[in-house]
Amino acid sequence: MRLFRLALLPGAVGLAVAAEWTAYDASDLRLVVADGGVGLVLVVCGIIAWQRRSESRVGPLMALAGFTWLAGTLWPSVLLYVHRGPLVHLHISYPTGRLRRRLATATVVAAYVHAVIEPIARNDVVTLILAGLVATAAADVFLRTSGTARRAGIPAFAAALAFASVLALGAVTRLAGWNADRAVLWAYDIVIACVAVVLLVDLLRGRWAEAVVSDLVVDLGKRADTLTLRDELGRALGDRSLVLGYWLSEEGRYVDDAGHAVELPQPGATRAVTPVSDGGEPLAVLVHDPAVLEDPPLVEAVTSAARIAVSNARLQAEVRARVAELSASRRRIVEAADAQRRRLERELRDGAEQRLTRVERLLVQAHEAADRRVGEQLSEIEDELRGARAELRDFARGIHPTALTEGRLGAALPELAGRAGIPVELEISVRMVPPAVEAAVYFVCAEALANTAKHAEAASVTIRVSQSSGRLSLTVVDDGVGGADPGKGSGLRGLVDRVEALGGQVSVRSPTGGGTRLDATIPVDAQL
Repeated sequence: MRLFRLALLPGAVGLAVAAEWTAYDASDLRLVVADGGVGLVLVVCGIIAWQRRSESRVGPLMALAGFTWLAGTLWPSVLLYVHRGPLVHLHISYPTGRLRRRLATATVVAAYVHAVIEPIARNDVVTLILAGLVATAAADVFLRTSGTARRAGIPAFAAALAFASVLALGAVTRLAGWNADRAVLWAYDIVIACVAVVLLVDLLRGRWAEAVVSDLVVDLGKRADTLTLRDELGRALGDRSLVLGYWLSEEGRYVDDAGHAVELPQPGATRAVTPVSDGGEPLAVLVHDPAVLEDPPLVEAVTSAARIAVSNARLQAEVRARVAELSASRRRIVEAADAQRRRLERELRDGAEQRLTRVERLLVQAHEAADRRVGEQLSEIEDELRGARAELRDFARGIHPTALTEGRLGAALPELAGRAGIPVELEISVRMVPPAVEAAVYFVCAEALANTAKHAEAASVTIRVSQSSGRLSLTVVDDGVGGADPGKGSGLRGLVDRVEALGGQVSVRSPTGGGTRLDATIPVDAQL
């Protein structure tokens, strides 16, 4: 690539000689020489910028502007205005050569279209509009930066305004009919040559590093994943082969974003190593082209940005891990509570209820053998015992219904609907789901039906349960008076916590006079 860049210079000289020989006019020799000189200045400045700041696209854009300038002199009927496209692109995108704003992108596209379509390029009104767009886009880029980045952008902004002004000047003089073509051409040549030199000097002075880091921080703020961090650091340093290694203090080694070990090159190798540390503690390491070290301010600035980005990435990863741990803990608590409910329900059913059943049988036998007075007393005891058994069954069902354990949702929800006291329409379409999810759906339905019976004055309720795309969806709708407030009372709030602990969501809409609708979704695939 270096040889290619150096080979551009003799090519540009040959093209300049051919172009100016073709355009030679003895009466205007100075302007002919100046025109060729401007093309060479653009090419030379472009080659130097390309060589010294290969990570920027400014060099190639300058060189392209120079070659198209000379080609326009050689073939004016076809390529006279083509150089305007790269020049506009150069001014709007300096110092990185990359377009960051929509207005800047639109302006550059318009400039290339204007440059390659000669009838449009010759239209002075369109040229005036293009000059206004260039000035507006440059101001937009400049004003949206701040601090050191804005100070670094002053030369570029001034250069863009100068180019837009001389572009507009030519259009205005032609529209006004002034005989000033020669003066305008001199002004155009001088401005273009001076702008190329000023931008090159500014690029080599080091302000470039401030603008690069500004762009880097913006990009990393938009996307903070580790793969993006490596790519953006490589772009900023102009080394696409850059390797970013993260320090694992527990293992005492560096790994890349895929978790593979990063082997550091030995001294004297063809790759350089730049450590990234914070307070003396290693954070990361950059393995890159040694040529990058020729620009210490840029390396230092990018390393500082990398230090912040790596620290932020670690903090974000730690927060994500804590959130995941908390979510898993909440889910385990819910599952443990459901398991405890099932165990308690079994103990009540297999222990206390069976004992009461045996006592009831013994009382029946004693009643058959007793006299009338004792029999009446035993009948009263039997009634009390049956009531106690019924209350015990209801209590056990409230803890965890037997139907849910033995018959899943398909059996538990119809039983629940049968005890609701109002007509309930059921639509159930689910496959095998985790017990914790089934319990959450059952108790949400139970609480919703209890609230409907107490407060809604509804004539009917519809319950729909379906499963698709790894999620179970529940909808409970009644035709009552509405006005329900899920924030009041602890029943529904507790069920919302249960659903959210399983990674789900609950929403309640209850406009006054419009009934109440409860929607819940719970992921099921991740919990199987």
